[in-house]
Amino acid sequence: MSAAPLHGHHDGTQPIPRTQDGVAAALPPAQRMEFYREMGEATDETIGGVLRRWWLRAELYRDPEGDRIHAAIQTGTAPGAPASEVLRRLGNR
Repeated sequence: MSAAPLHGHHDGTQPIPRTQDGVAAALPPAQRMEFYREMGEATDETIGGVLRRWWLRAELYRDPEGDRIHAAIQTGTAPGAPASEVLRRLGNR
């Protein structure tokens, strides 16, 4: 059994910096302009969520299994339960 590394990914790559420049650099060019548009329209209450969502997308884009994972999520065939279902179960306790 092995433990997860303290820094970086299991394959040795470093995570994308959680900064606007770091995320923008990691995105495919076709996605970068949409990222900048959303960041530019964000308020002080929403900008953290916008950055976090795009950071997750950037990490997914660089994952070699990213396309397969994204397709499975979109079609509902990914393993696990949706967060809404888990929260509903927890609320019923």
